[in-house]
Amino acid sequence: MTRQPALLDRPRSPTPPSPLDWLTLGDAFEAACLLRCTPPPTAARPHAGSAAPTPGVEFNREDAAQRMRQLLARLDIPVTHEVAVGGLRRRYELHRLWVPREHQGAYTRMLDAGWWQGRRELLGGPLPGASPARRRLVTRLAEAAWRSALLAAGRHVRRHILGVRLTDRELAAVLIRGAAVLDVPARLRPGTGCFLVSVSDGPDRQRILSSAALEPARGPAAARGPAGSPTRGAVVAPAGRAAC
Repeated sequence: MTRQPALLDRPRSPTPPSPLDWLTLGDAFEAACLLRCTPPPTAARPHAGSAAPTPGVEFNREDAAQRMRQLLARLDIPVTHEVAVGGLRRRYELHRLWVPREHQGAYTRMLDAGWWQGRRELLGGPLPGASPARRRLVTRLAEAAWRSALLAAGRHVRRHILGVRLTDRELAAVLIRGAAVLDVPARLRPGTGCFLVSVSDGPDRQRILSSAALEPARGPAAARGPAGSPTRGAVVAPAGRAAC
């Protein structure tokens, strides 16, 4: 039996989606990166006699789930948040987010468009002569990619490096490029069934952590700045980041 492709695990459609405005693009790209950091939810993994999997995502960290909820709220996509507790001697939580059936099409289209458009902007630019607004956009996409990986990917922290483990080859390439945009050299090392992307301890690590800090929450109808960029306030560190 052929496995049904997981969300976003599919080729680009013959007809490219309409370009997203820059404010929406940043949120949709970050949500798509969060999704690519995680395996399909356990309840959605195919098995004999099962129906098509429900679009959703599963995190083992609450701050990652809350960030995904925040991004989807900005994109006007409702989501149900379920918390499951497991383990015996060592308890743990799984945070599952599910999109209602009537909104699954919009969810898939938005994150698909955000991923491909954001990936293209980040890997391809900014070109010489690009406007300051477009350069800020590329920087914001680089920050979003690293923020997603630090929240949701497998962490690999040693005294001399800050790293993340990924199973998605394309996301690994995006992180390498994103680090370069942030003026930080990053290394890619293939592992058994995964890729390790890392930066050195010291100034490089601090620049990545500072760039990946969360911005304050805003509503879906937030004010826009020049050229479609969001109006921003002070930056705060994401919850749980001290463990890095």
